[in-house]
Amino acid sequence: QVQLVESGGGLVLAGGSLRLSCAASGRTFAGYAMGWFRQAPGKEREFVAAIRWSGGRTIYADSVEGRFTISRDYAKNTVYLQMNSLKPEDTAVYYCAADPRSPVIVPRIQVSDYDYWGQGTQVTVSS
Repeated sequence: QVQLVESGGGLVLAGGSLRLSCAASGRTFAGYAMGWFRQAPGKEREFVAAIRWSGGRTIYADSVEGRFTISRDYAKNTVYLQMNSLKPEDTAVYYCAADPRSPVIVPRIQVSDYDYWGQGTQVTVSS
């Protein structure tokens, strides 16, 4: 059974940085894509970034391109989201997710494509 556990959220001032971690367990993830999504109060869950576990191909939402970086550590079975130059509009609960049917060329970005989800971690950016 796939388990995803996020950590690293918190309160930060605008312009600051945070690094989120997602510890993945339960199987090998070759062929998977790992994604980060976020959900602000009163809004739908939205795509942030994704990475192919094998090969490392990445994709980002336009709103975070150039500020956020997704990466993975094979040895630790962990996916990271480095968030820099944070803005108040980045405030949300951030979720890690796994897509077991990821295309080879580029990870998918729809919520419905991801079968496994973590419990979420709160990120609050104050102005």
